[in-house]
Amino acid sequence: MGQALTVGLDGSPESLAAARWAADEAERRNLTLRLLHAWPLLAPEPTRIPAEIDQNYWAKRLMHNAQAELQARHPGLTVVGNLVADDAQNALLQASSESEMLVLGSRGLTPVESYFLGDISMSVVARAERPVVLVRAERGEEGRAPESGSAGGVVVALKLHGPCDDLLEFAFTTAAVRGMPLRVVHGRGVPLHAYAP
Repeated sequence: MGQALTVGLDGSPESLAAARWAADEAERRNLTLRLLHAWPLLAPEPTRIPAEIDQNYWAKRLMHNAQAELQARHPGLTVVGNLVADDAQNALLQASSESEMLVLGSRGLTPVESYFLGDISMSVVARAERPVVLVRAERGEEGRAPESGSAGGVVVALKLHGPCDDLLEFAFTTAAVRGMPLRVVHGRGVPLHAYAP
């Protein structure tokens, strides 16, 4: 477990809302905020790409702008930027294992939309070893994070294949600190015999 809170950045309004929420949370918990942007390393193009549309240039600009904004909002907070040339899912899973928690933006996709559009956050949530918080941007607000404690409570999803004491402790503590209700959910597949005539 590290002394950092990591947030994934991809430039979307949801990831910017997640970064703002994560900065508030890192300050509350007295943790370093680590911003992470990952992209797969592509083969070099034979033609020259203008600097302003190059992926590396765009990633550095995204990181610089996010760091500057969050540092201005939280002057006492240590904000570190990490640019990683790797698959986003792999980079986020690695970062989650080195962090107190991982914060991701969520578009609130339906299962069908997730299948066709891809939803990295859901696959990371399913495989991460540390707590993952999903943050949605408020409707109509470009990258605006919801007020802390303004939503319907804390939700923790459990897999009952092993001990979950640390996860439950995290969920209960988080709900208590915010004075919010805690909802515990568990889902499982329907057994094959349920479909038998």
